[in-house]
Amino acid sequence: MDNYLDLLKLILPEFLINHFDLVNSTKSGEAMHLCFEERNVAPKEEASRTLIAHGFHKQITIQDFPLRGNTVYLHVKRRRWLDRTTNEVVQRDWNLVAQGTRMTAEFAAFLKEISRY
Repeated sequence: MDNYLDLLKLILPEFLINHFDLVNSTKSGEAMHLCFEERNVAPKEEASRTLIAHGFHKQITIQDFPLRGNTVYLHVKRRRWLDRTTNEVVQRDWNLVAQGTRMTAEFAAFLKEISRY
């Protein structure tokens, strides 16, 4: 799988490789499906809280740029955490992530939009 990750780093947004694990990939006809889950690493800005993993948001599907004539779909599951003290649900602030990466503004806006759900 590491050889594939090296290749994906050249093709996919850097933040996706840095914050998500590729958990499955399939090819069906002329469509490639890449499934990602956010790593269980709490947001740095929440370091003062005691957080525990609290499942995932509903999976989203993003159509990415085609590769060698194949349509590419990214299936992304964003993680959420629970603050043990306040029982507040916490998720990563993708606006902060976007500032420190080469994420496109459009993709950052997309992630910001879906973070409301």
